[in-house]
Amino acid sequence: MRDRFGAVLTASLSVLFFEAAIGLIAGYVWGQTQEAPPLPYNAMGLLVMLIAAPFVAAAGAALGALVTVCVIMPLLAAAGWLGRTVSGREAWWWIPAATAAAVAPPALAVTASGTGPLTWLGAWLTVTTVLAAPALVARRLLLPDRPPLSGGSMFGWIALYGTLAAVTAFALAGIALYAGIGYEPPQLNREQIVGTYADGKGGTLTLAPDGRATANRVDTFAYDDSVDPFEPQVRACTGNGTWTYDPAEGPYAQQVDVTIDGCAVGMDSWSVYGSLEHPKLYVYIGDPDSWDLYTLRHD
Repeated sequence: MRDRFGAVLTASLSVLFFEAAIGLIAGYVWGQTQEAPPLPYNAMGLLVMLIAAPFVAAAGAALGALVTVCVIMPLLAAAGWLGRTVSGREAWWWIPAATAAAVAPPALAVTASGTGPLTWLGAWLTVTTVLAAPALVARRLLLPDRPPLSGGSMFGWIALYGTLAAVTAFALAGIALYAGIGYEPPQLNREQIVGTYADGKGGTLTLAPDGRATANRVDTFAYDDSVDPFEPQVRACTGNGTWTYDPAEGPYAQQVDVTIDGCAVGMDSWSVYGSLEHPKLYVYIGDPDSWDLYTLRHD
């Protein structure tokens, strides 16, 4: 029994590891399809990630072990009991059936909190698949009518097929991103820039067709090295001035330069993202590695 416990734990942890790897790839691709400005390169953040990787891996292993003992193993026992009670024999399909039934109540609770039915269905199917897969693999170790299979042997097979699955997912993600599935800021022209932009807090910036600009309580950010070089002092800018548009060499490089007379701090250059119908202007705030933005949205 102790050997089987260790074998099931090893098999479940291995499957959960590769599921996490494939999930990270899928999550990255999904993130690339979402409307967002490009994030600046953050060398310090990359270094922190490298240093934290072993600790994250250890925490993930502990979490996987907890999920295996508290969720996967009870699902195996419940599926076996259901098979013997209802049909007189165990069958593999009792595992996804029992998992789907167990996952449904918390998924319904999430739906009741305000999410839509499609979100509930996606979450339900995803969690069911994530939990059922390691249970189905571990079930092979418990079958009395099959040749005995050690945890080490099962780990080898999981490592082989899991690596193939992860490499395939990585390749498909690369092909999808290369094909243009990722988000790209709209390439605008001068006429499409014209209009009124709002920050959602009462500040507006109006860019007229003739090159005039009117700011009404638009935030500007002053930096004082003697206080904090990365924490700006926010000041409202109201006044008139001019603006120009530079298409540069592509959607990520285009800039809108605004000059407002009478403002204590210059408006600097604004970058572009959003969509053709609803473009947005933004500037980075504070530490360039912090990714904080001040955004103006076209009305």
